[in-house]
Amino acid sequence: MNFIQRLLYGRYGWDQLNIFLTWTALVLSLLDLFLDTSVLYYLYFLCVAAVLFRALSRNFTRRRAENAKFLSLAGPVIRWVKLRRTIHRDKEHRYFKCPNCGQQLRVPRGKGKVSITCRNCGVSFEEKT
Repeated sequence: MNFIQRLLYGRYGWDQLNIFLTWTALVLSLLDLFLDTSVLYYLYFLCVAAVLFRALSRNFTRRRAENAKFLSLAGPVIRWVKLRRTIHRDKEHRYFKCPNCGQQLRVPRGKGKVSITCRNCGVSFEEKT
């Protein structure tokens, strides 16, 4: 146990990009089981190698820059999925988008036709809840 602690001390570890690469490797390995192609196996191997390289790296600035680039590309998709999940789970509210600035606004359900004022830009519009 002491050997593993010394080995991992000062290493970069896990971040969102490593988690994404791990899930991608898992999906590729499952697909490779069913399709049995060498291309999927090599892509799986590259993903696992990248995860291990990034997790054991000591170059923190480079790994943080890679993760920031990944989050700048995947951030809008992640936010969209989280918003859809929130809307689906929240049965007590309706969600509207401001026609002026695009801000998401939450209004209680079952209030009939209400005037909604955007907190961001101050525009007022009417919607049925």
